[in-house]
Amino acid sequence: MTPQTAVAGATPPAPGPPSGLRGRPWPTLLTVATGVMMVALDGTIVFIANPVIQKGLGASLSDVQWITNAYLLALAVALITAGKLGDRFGHRLVFLIGITGFAASSGLIALSHSVSTVIALRALQGLSGAMLMPAALGLLRATFPAEKLNMAIGLWGGVIGGSAAGGPILGGLLVEHVNWQSVFFVNVPVGAVALALGLIVLKDHRAENAPRSFDLLGIALLSGAMFCLVWALIKVPSWHWGSARTLLFLGASLLAFVTFALWQTRSREPLLPLRLFRSVPFSAGAALMILMAFSFMGGLFYVTFYLQNVHGMSPVAAGLRLLPLTGMMIFASPAAGALITRVGPRLPLFGGMVLTAGACFGMSTLEVDSGTPLMSVLFALFGTGLAPVVVGATEVIVSNAPVEHAGLAGGLQQGAMQVGGTLGTAVLGAVMASRVGHVLPGRWTDAGLPPLTGEQRGAVSSAVEIGVAPVPEGTPPEYAARITDVAHGTFVSAMSTSFVVAGCVAVVAAVLALFTRAGDHDAGRGAAPL
Repeated sequence: MTPQTAVAGATPPAPGPPSGLRGRPWPTLLTVATGVMMVALDGTIVFIANPVIQKGLGASLSDVQWITNAYLLALAVALITAGKLGDRFGHRLVFLIGITGFAASSGLIALSHSVSTVIALRALQGLSGAMLMPAALGLLRATFPAEKLNMAIGLWGGVIGGSAAGGPILGGLLVEHVNWQSVFFVNVPVGAVALALGLIVLKDHRAENAPRSFDLLGIALLSGAMFCLVWALIKVPSWHWGSARTLLFLGASLLAFVTFALWQTRSREPLLPLRLFRSVPFSAGAALMILMAFSFMGGLFYVTFYLQNVHGMSPVAAGLRLLPLTGMMIFASPAAGALITRVGPRLPLFGGMVLTAGACFGMSTLEVDSGTPLMSVLFALFGTGLAPVVVGATEVIVSNAPVEHAGLAGGLQQGAMQVGGTLGTAVLGAVMASRVGHVLPGRWTDAGLPPLTGEQRGAVSSAVEIGVAPVPEGTPPEYAARITDVAHGTFVSAMSTSFVVAGCVAVVAAVLALFTRAGDHDAGRGAAPL
């Protein structure tokens, strides 16, 4: 039988002598960090493998997009429900199932010979990842005493940040020196280690008043709302904001969210108790997570194009160039956790978003030929600002929710990040497209290049939006140089505008941070000795 410890609604027994590793806080952190490392790594490592997968499986561009979209959709749609599963059946069980599913689906993808199989298994990966992330936060919340929780979340956040940023580097090395299958095979031994550690170390800390039933209609409404929203945001680059299809999915999402909210007020045991949002700090933390992810993920998306397509770096070289950002997130996250424990989350969150805004505005000044020193300083500033925000916003969300809803709060935190990142990529993509469309014709004419037809202008604009110089084969060197200068200059101008928008969003988030505070709930009632 799965060991359980009541963590709310009863006086905890006096702690007895520790029995092995089970339930110990720091081994628990090591275990859950090993598991979530797979999910964070997989979120970026596959981008590098996609072109090779396309060739190896004879896939179309649409197929390759589905390899990414199937994963993102499944992850975003299932996060809150998976968090509720952990609250209902125990975070240990849900975490172990998620680990097993993620590692198994990764191994099966590597053995697949058809793109349809890969897409289906990527969806399974996303569902498994959705089980892992909220369960990890639920286990940390229940296992660590309140005075150590921020440090634990800081280390956890550092692992996630480092894994996500290291994905392109590891993926590039594996694809270049092994094959695309190795990008997925690498998850199998990591998953095996995490599963073994989980069986030995993890212990359920289930609240006495944990959920006893499941809101099936609420799950259906929330899943449908999240699907329509994320799908619309994913398809905006090809559908455009004003298209009937985009408006249809956004309208369906809004309708489903409103119906879900109304149902939650009537359900006997709602999936997402709306009373949680009566807490201003809780609501501010969730909104802050969305805005942070908007600025970070949306902005960083175009930095990779800038490094690879404008500066001509390989994926591995581009990943290495981002090491200042990665390094600062890894080292600053634990420090941020300690600072938040000492002074509370409000000032670190405010300062972190101010630094993030400064980094965004600084990156809006980058030129086509900006050198490594300037980029390194800006990337380091970005990482330094993000660390206290990721740690602090997570702490605010998780600690301001009752222990019996710890998994639900973890799912909401991760869902907010997914929606914010997807929204940032879509909105900043629209800003990029608008700016390119405005600037490109004049620069093209001023460079003395031949006029473009309507069809040619669309193709050229699409290339320039990702920093590619659309030089036709056989173009004379003089004209090729002019096209390259126009394309790169236009892209950098558009990227600058996008970072100004991201910086403004970060300023709004800084103001929102002033409404946060630490939770009142004891995070680690009945926790094992450290």
